Amino acid sequence: MKYCAFLRRVNVNGTSMKMAEVCKVFADSGMREVSSVLASGNILFSSDKKVSELKTVLEKEMSDHFSYDTFLFLKSEKEIAAIFENCPFVKAEELHIYAFVGTESVENTLLEEFNHSEKSENEKAEIVSTTFYWQVPKGNTLDSTFGKVLGKKTLKAQMTSRNINTFEKILKKF
Repeated sequence: MKYCAFLRRVNVNGTSMKMAEVCKVFADSGMREVSSVLASGNILFSSDKKVSELKTVLEKEMSDHFSYDTFLFLKSEKEIAAIFENCPFVKAEELHIYAFVGTESVENTLLEEFNHSEKSENEKAEIVSTTFYWQVPKGNTLDSTFGKVLGKKTLKAQMTSRNINTFEKILKKF
């Protein structure tokens, strides 16, 4: 089966990785057809192993190789297509739209945090199925109250986010 691994906190805040090196770690761990999409930690690969086993093996191999706590989340091509196709927001030049992938029920935690945060004009959030989507005006992502919540240590092992355009690029590369 084909998957995309979404690595958390890659090439931000001093965690620097070359995607070719990340792909090599995946290949050395037994993954097939390994490639990357962008430099933000989106790794496409094939494997016959169970998702739970893949997550454990890949997090350990990445942590050992790069000497940092690796958190990654796996989605199949079908799941990624659903995330992209079910986006509740309409793309607009002045807005960013993010979709979050993570542990079971993290979308509820994110929505609760969002509902308790101060919002800017046109900042919205919604859960569709089990995916949390966030729309925020460009330039406000890191400065928004909710954007600051996303850096909480309690959330780092639970989720990561990507711009909706990244999901489109991933789908084209499957």
